[in-house]
Amino acid sequence: MRTVDDTDRRLLLAMTENPRSTIVSLAERLGLSRNTVQSRLAALEAGQTLQGYDRRLHAASLGYPLTAFMETQVDQPRLEQVIAQLREIPEVVQVHGLSGLHDILVRCVCRDTDDLYRVNKLILGCEGVIRTDTSLAMGELIPFRLAPVLERDIGR
Repeated sequence: MRTVDDTDRRLLLAMTENPRSTIVSLAERLGLSRNTVQSRLAALEAGQTLQGYDRRLHAASLGYPLTAFMETQVDQPRLEQVIAQLREIPEVVQVHGLSGLHDILVRCVCRDTDDLYRVNKLILGCEGVIRTDTSLAMGELIPFRLAPVLERDIGR
């Protein structure tokens, strides 16, 4: 993964403020050439700094108002197998590897508690999953953000 520089940070901040900006408007705003902006954006996409559009979608507006986090214990030799099975469950929107008592943190979205029960059974049915400990998100208090980090790091 490529490390960003100050020009990239300024570009990313501008896109955070107005995600629908055109390459031309970004170039004008930042005092860069259109080709510079275009090549930088291509490099950021290729290096996975810019990720998929679905990260901006709001699950509740798609009919999935319930978010749950499942701390999951896995039979370690089967971890890759478990991850492959979790990828097949559409409601599983994110999985993180953890240190500590649990092996992975599964984030899923559901229509209601009955749907959560169904999804939890699917996860528990994955070969290699030992147990889950489920917590419901009561509300998003600080939405995902990276702009404060970008702002702080400009000029460092």
